[in-house]
Amino acid sequence: MGIVETIVDKAHPKFEPMMEAIAGYGLGGSTVALFARVGGGIYTKAADVGADLCGKMEFGLAEDSINNPATIADNVGDNVGDIAGMGADLFGSFAESTCAALVISSKYMCPSGDGGCLYYPLIISALGLVGSFLTSFAATSFMAVDQNEKIESTLKW
Repeated sequence: MGIVETIVDKAHPKFEPMMEAIAGYGLGGSTVALFARVGGGIYTKAADVGADLCGKMEFGLAEDSINNPATIADNVGDNVGDIAGMGADLFGSFAESTCAALVISSKYMCPSGDGGCLYYPLIISALGLVGSFLTSFAATSFMAVDQNEKIESTLKW
């Protein structure tokens, strides 16, 4: 018996189909996050190697010389790789923790089988998203960064 079947068997019988779907979603989210992280790194390395080979070997330019047009591709590749990787990690963590909380709450908090306990992990996740949006809005609307000196105070606020 696999780990998914073990987790699903501990859930309330009424929630078994839903817990199977949630466990599959968590596993799928982890898999997608893994491949997105690796894929971002591959494109980053391809741009980096291309820029370095073209500039250094062919023309004798420095690492990030402004005379090398491939440096732009290198920097874009680094940014895309980092953003794709961080986004994939965030999605993987968010999906896995939410799925785990739902599976655990279905077993230990829902003995009656009414399903009301499953709202708690979802409400916590939703409040975190709303808080994130409100913080982003406040940071970009009320604390505009138009000078270098304001960067640190805005981040701290």
